Amino acid sequence: MFKLFLRLVAGALCAIVLKTALPVAAQQQAPAAPMLPPDLVQSVGELSLRGQTRLRVWGFEVYDAALWTAPGASAATLEAQPLALEIRYLRDIKGRDLAERSIREMQRSGALSADQERRWLDEMLRVFPDVRQGDRLVGLQRPGAGASFWINGRFQGEVRDIEFARRFFGIWLSPQTSEPAMRRALLGLQP
Repeated sequence: MFKLFLRLVAGALCAIVLKTALPVAAQQQAPAAPMLPPDLVQSVGELSLRGQTRLRVWGFEVYDAALWTAPGASAATLEAQPLALEIRYLRDIKGRDLAERSIREMQRSGALSADQERRWLDEMLRVFPDVRQGDRLVGLQRPGAGASFWINGRFQGEVRDIEFARRFFGIWLSPQTSEPAMRRALLGLQP
């Protein structure tokens, strides 16, 4: 009888340990919540997380994206407001590939002159490093000024061109985006 009692107690203890250990393991595997670099927050003030999503291309996971906007900002007024877009890369990508793909996506909002394309490609090559899995690139739209970029929380550089900023953030937020479901998720809109 005593042995049966010990088995029951041991079984109950194992069940308690398993129940408490499983949530801890699950929490450790969950991705970290997106965070903006502190100097970005100091420079623009309060931004609220609006939406987040994951880009998959042909079944491959490419990056997680999160959008922060000023409280009360609407999809119609985004170009005139500060906003931050974080890309957390899930694979290694060359900076040149990021810049060239960005140019192609920016052309969805209208043709670029040869001069614009050359200047913007040069600017992006300057501020977009090769990224490795886990790297975080944050872009800040500065209305009336252009765009600033951080990599892994450190300031990387800026592009002082209003049209560049409009077209660059339009890759994700413009109605002409190649990823309309991603746009809806970032803007917090219903599918």
